[in-house]
Amino acid sequence: MVCESLIREGVEVIFGIPGGAILPLYQTLPEYPKLRHILTRHEQGASHAADGYARATGRPGVAFATSGPGATNLVTGITTAFMDSVPMVIVTGQVGRSAIGSDAFQETDITGITLPITKHNYLVMTAEEIPAVINEAFHIASTGRPGPVLVDIPKDVFEEMMATGKDAADIVFEEMGEFEYPEKMDLPGYKPTVHGHPNQIRKAAKLIEESERPVILAGHGVIISKAYDELMELAEKAQIPVVTTFLGIGSFPDDHFLSVGMPGMHGAAYASLAIDQADLLIALGMRFDDRITGDTSKFAVNSKKIHIDIDPSEIGKNIPVDVPIVGDLKPVLKVLNERVKPTTRVDWVQHVEDLKRDHPLMHERDTDELLPQHIIQQLSELTDGRAIIVTGVGQHQMWAAQHYTFKEQCSLISSGGAGTMGFEVPAAMGAQVGRPDKVVWSIAGDGGFQMTMSELATLAENKIPVKFAIINNGFLGMVRQWQQIFYKKSYGATGYSGNPDFVKLADAFGIYGARVTEKSQVKSAILKAMEHDGPALIDFVVEQEENVYPMIPSATSVASMIEEPKPEEIRQ
Repeated sequence: MVCESLIREGVEVIFGIPGGAILPLYQTLPEYPKLRHILTRHEQGASHAADGYARATGRPGVAFATSGPGATNLVTGITTAFMDSVPMVIVTGQVGRSAIGSDAFQETDITGITLPITKHNYLVMTAEEIPAVINEAFHIASTGRPGPVLVDIPKDVFEEMMATGKDAADIVFEEMGEFEYPEKMDLPGYKPTVHGHPNQIRKAAKLIEESERPVILAGHGVIISKAYDELMELAEKAQIPVVTTFLGIGSFPDDHFLSVGMPGMHGAAYASLAIDQADLLIALGMRFDDRITGDTSKFAVNSKKIHIDIDPSEIGKNIPVDVPIVGDLKPVLKVLNERVKPTTRVDWVQHVEDLKRDHPLMHERDTDELLPQHIIQQLSELTDGRAIIVTGVGQHQMWAAQHYTFKEQCSLISSGGAGTMGFEVPAAMGAQVGRPDKVVWSIAGDGGFQMTMSELATLAENKIPVKFAIINNGFLGMVRQWQQIFYKKSYGATGYSGNPDFVKLADAFGIYGARVTEKSQVKSAILKAMEHDGPALIDFVVEQEENVYPMIPSATSVASMIEEPKPEEIRQ
């Protein structure tokens, strides 16, 4: 019944690992060839792969795990998806109904554990409930503000559907009657607001018309809503510079003349300055999180604010707003665009261009050192900014955001809210499975890569052609940077003296591997990896103490920004 329900929801791929409590479900999988199951090496890998799949396709990712440690191994992945509003449906096995609460072998209250990190969860106590629960789970996961939904099913509930016999599917029909999937659902209290209030939209249009220095702050909600065309129309019609949050990257082309890039703690200085100097902020599907705002009392104090979001709890939570609009971005922006008058803002747009010139992301450096920024710039050029980029968390994540020119929609996949190291390997796998037509590059740190590198076996086994660029500096780079700047270079517990030989490791998994130590080798190594028919890994051994600039220290404001020292300043 679970498998039949998943097929009705359009599921094609499942990531997971079997175990005792969920084994009855796994025994039915051969009866459903439409469902491709990918056996991961760790349940965390399964959850991140389902996450990457969901972000790349826009469809809910699905993962299976057994009870106890199998289920708890999913928690990091569920948290990651919850923080970033990613639709997922997780099915876990549970001990038999009579054993629940008895501390049975591999019993864990996974619905209790995941209550704060799921949009909703279920403990299914009868087989008859399964079709309706699965139907509801997918609806809840993918509507309103998306998020993960967990469905926990006791082992004997699965066995109710199976009994014994030659064909499990036939037994289901004998015991439960003809399979019927719900055509309608009734979820009292769950009705996300889709269309914005007309009066609020009119107020927003008036503020835009009256403003002289407006800035659009585009977040992940633009991608979730697929409001790309609507965002483009608003920006071009009203000549408004577009700043994108980290998870909003890919909602607006980086090479567009109105694109200003990413602001915040490690964003472009000119993007943060544009926000600081604006007289109107138009926040689209973003959370005003601390990495954007820093000290909230000093954030964009000279501007009025419009905030459009489908989740009413986010509006006014961190930053007071003048015009709140609750609704789905795509229909809201369609109405707003009809009311916004075409205009030009030559002086303001030029001023933002001047900010870009005066506060570059990276100063020209005459060096033979192998710098991470150079690698990412080369990767951007050689893929024409059209690959799907999946990152882990740390310095390499910020360099990817800064120096890869994203030209296509939904092309950056990374852990934003949770900041999950180890995300880069399995999430890239899921993204590639979901989008086999795309080149997928995983930009990884040597630290995070080692957390989930066992999934290289899954990649090799399933011939999933992800390309890996390991930015190998022998450190937990971002932590080391903070220790350098704020703790007088007290490098405690951040250096890796025992990293494996990543090329030999790749070979052990049956994956193409290469090492790059010189600047002149970068281009040819990237091209060889992309030409290789299968997964490939490049170990880029980079300058160890390179820092990410600019940097706004935590809980401070733009006034405290640390920009990259100019070459002449370094020489002095």
